[in-house]
Amino acid sequence: METGNSKRTEQQATDWKTKVSNHVQVGGIETSVLDNGAGRGTRIAWINTGGGLRFKVVIDRAMDIAEAFYNEHSLAWISHGGVTSPQPFSDKGIDWLRTFGGGLLTTCGLSHAGGPESDSFGDRGLHGLIGNQPAEIVSIIQPDLRAGKYEMSITGIIRETRPFGPSLELKRTISATLGEAKLRIHDEVINKANTAAPHMLLYHFNFGWPIVDEGTDILWNGQWRPRFEENAKIFKEGNAFKKAPAPLESHLGSGEEVALIDVDADIFGDSICGLHNEKLGLAVALKFKKEQLPWLANWQHWGKGEYVTGIEPSTHPLSGQAKAREDGTLIFLQPEETKEYDLELSVLTAKEEIEEFELKVNVS
Repeated sequence: METGNSKRTEQQATDWKTKVSNHVQVGGIETSVLDNGAGRGTRIAWINTGGGLRFKVVIDRAMDIAEAFYNEHSLAWISHGGVTSPQPFSDKGIDWLRTFGGGLLTTCGLSHAGGPESDSFGDRGLHGLIGNQPAEIVSIIQPDLRAGKYEMSITGIIRETRPFGPSLELKRTISATLGEAKLRIHDEVINKANTAAPHMLLYHFNFGWPIVDEGTDILWNGQWRPRFEENAKIFKEGNAFKKAPAPLESHLGSGEEVALIDVDADIFGDSICGLHNEKLGLAVALKFKKEQLPWLANWQHWGKGEYVTGIEPSTHPLSGQAKAREDGTLIFLQPEETKEYDLELSVLTAKEEIEEFELKVNVS
């Protein structure tokens, strides 16, 4: 999605070359280690795009993204616990929730995404293992203003493995362009074992106040159904479930609802969704390939002090490995086979950009 940021980057280029000594004055990537609280000892990387967007990559938690800001506005929902150190053996039942920090992105998979389950192929906890695995950083590329290179990126490898398999490897690159309020994720999932391995992947994007507030538009299109139709109160035909409400008494504690969406795509195969807060004049657009991620979940949890909506592209409709195996939709990666995934998140502020984004969602 083209934005006015690209033009601003070109306009700023001359000033950068003649007036800036060090790229960090404008933007770039800074790595560090948390030294207090539940996340003590956890490696992170702050990425400042120089275009108003800055965000924290948690290197030791699958290179997921915790806090994210556009200028003074927070984009992400952060749970009460926030960033915690990785706990690879939080893999039973709903133990995953104990270290769920929310954040802009939590990755679920690589072999299971959905509720806890058990069958003849093993026991699987909520949303899989990958989010509690640390990354091995293989490269950090900083922008080089004098050379006219405005790209920055961080690449790491995260492993979900054990002897005798399955042994899956996620190679993740998070990149941005200096001067643009945009981030890109390129993932490669590789089967490093010598037998076929089941594969599921879900990108759990979590948005909170103030981008999500009473009246915020939740933008997606496609054929949808409630995850649990018998309990659906929000996701019913005729309800305004694409407009964020005030906090709900019914969402105290574990109250929530989820819609499963066979998401639409445009003529280029791109699925586009996101949020628009008209009061702030701010929108967030999420773009990904329908062929790679054919499903979308919209999680709505409007609790007091726990006010969040999730927009979650995925390979499967939160079915879990057992159901996907049963209905024949489970993906199996052959030895050394790779699947690639590409996502792009943009922050939009110009009226014409936001109107174009909403039009693309509505006609896709």
